[in-house]
Amino acid sequence: MHFKNRKEAGKLLAEKLLDFKEDRPVIYALPRGGVPLGYEIAKALNASLDLVIARKIGDPLNPEYAICAISEDGEMICNEEELEKVDPAWFEMSVDSQKEEAKRRRKVYLARKRHISAEGKTAIIVDDGVATGLTVRAALRSLRRERPKRIVVAIPVIPHTTLVELMHEADEVVALLDSRKYLGAVGAYYESFPQVSDKRVLALLEKSREGSELKV
Repeated sequence: MHFKNRKEAGKLLAEKLLDFKEDRPVIYALPRGGVPLGYEIAKALNASLDLVIARKIGDPLNPEYAICAISEDGEMICNEEELEKVDPAWFEMSVDSQKEEAKRRRKVYLARKRHISAEGKTAIIVDDGVATGLTVRAALRSLRRERPKRIVVAIPVIPHTTLVELMHEADEVVALLDSRKYLGAVGAYYESFPQVSDKRVLALLEKSREGSELKV
C-alpha cells in the first residue's frame, strides 16, 4: 500500500476515525509532517486541531534513525542500547538543540494562541508515519500528563513491532498499514513526500480555525 501524498493519507485515516466524531475529540498533530493529515482528520470529524510538539534525536551517523525523542515539556524516551553508544557531550548538545527547536515551533506556529487542554477529552495524535515510534511515544506521554479520557494514535504506516510497543501506551492505535516488512523509511510509502514548510503548517492551522469558527 502506497499513498499519493499526505492529504490522501489524512483522508483515508479520517474514514477510519469517524466513530470518534461524537466524542468531539481534539486532533493533536506532530509538526511538521503530521499537520496536513491532522487538518484532513479535523475537518472530517468537525474537531479542533492543535499541535503536540516532540523532537527526534537522531543517531550521529544516521540522523534519520531516532535514538531518543523529547517533547517540548521535557518528556524524553530513548533506545537505551543505542544511547550507550554515543558520546555524552554530543547527546547533551543534541538534547538542548531539540528543546530549542521545539520552543521555536511553538512560538512560530501558535504564537499567542492557547494550547487546547486534553483533560477529559479524546485526544487523537496524528503523524505521517512511524519508524522507531520514539517521537510519537514522547508526544503521547506528554499529553497523558493532561489526563485525557483516552488517547488514540492515528498513523498511515507503522512497523508491526513498533505497533505492538505502542499499543501498550495508547488506548487505541489506528493504522492503515501495519507493516511486517517495513521499507526502512516513512517516505518510501508515499509517491510525493516533500518536506512540509513552516508556512504550510501556519496556513493549515489558520484554515482549520476558520472552519471551526464557521461550524460553531
